[in-house]
Amino acid sequence: MQRPLDPVTLRLFVAVCEEGHIARAAEREAIVASAVSKRLAALEEELGVALLVRNRRGMEPTAAGEALLRRAREVLGGMERLRAELSEFASGVQGSVRVLASPSVLAEHLPDDLARFLAQHPGIQVQLDERVSPDIVRSVREGAADLGVLWDAGDLAGLQTQPYRQDHLCVAMPMGHPWARRPHLRFEDTLDQVTVGVAPGGLMDALLRRQAALLGRLPMQRIQVSSLDAACRIVAAGLGLAILPREAAAPHADAGRLALVALDEPWAERRFVVCHRAEPLLSASARLLLAQLQLWM
Repeated sequence: MQRPLDPVTLRLFVAVCEEGHIARAAEREAIVASAVSKRLAALEEELGVALLVRNRRGMEPTAAGEALLRRAREVLGGMERLRAELSEFASGVQGSVRVLASPSVLAEHLPDDLARFLAQHPGIQVQLDERVSPDIVRSVREGAADLGVLWDAGDLAGLQTQPYRQDHLCVAMPMGHPWARRPHLRFEDTLDQVTVGVAPGGLMDALLRRQAALLGRLPMQRIQVSSLDAACRIVAAGLGLAILPREAAAPHADAGRLALVALDEPWAERRFVVCHRAEPLLSASARLLLAQLQLWM
């Protein structure tokens, strides 16, 4: 007898939850809507609980459906990784690890650390993608990524974390700025200056806005950019100051384009972590990379 709880049914269930409508889910998965309805009805009958409810916005998962949705994404993500990893063995790869990292982490030490790891383990393949912190956490929780490397200020509930590295925030300014020779600056000093915002809506942006609000102020942002490199170039052109990690901005300072002044605040030191699910759920390659990143913290 056919069991309704299979990968195809799980994929259809996820599609309905994400699309909010059976017809759109059926179109996405290239199957007729009646077949989707039949599979979902059989799934609910087998489990003995309602998984979806219809409202004005379409189909939404019940509490039981939310639980199944989380597990279904983990199962499907694990199957995709398994399929990719097994196909790589055919071409000589001995293992693979998918790593998601925040922009700050990618602008600092992680690329060099991964290069060292791959030099030591040429048979392992590392897939590295840039994501914002909430996306990293969600992907690791769902099993779509093995490891996430990010600032520890995010919501990491339900994941295990290991310390990685740290950086130090500074005030970046053009070389000829009157403050360029100061040993340090307070954040409050910068609020009277036009600034460049980096990654709007990200953790850094939220931190600076929160700190400004505590002082009863608002940042005077002239320009917003999505990358640290773009922020450095705009600051060097004299279009404003920026709060940036010293480690990421240092190459621009070394090239004589920027002056970096230490930010004298208790929150100016950021700590990064590697987040992951329980170690028994990690592949041998992912555990090996995790151990190496811990050594290089």
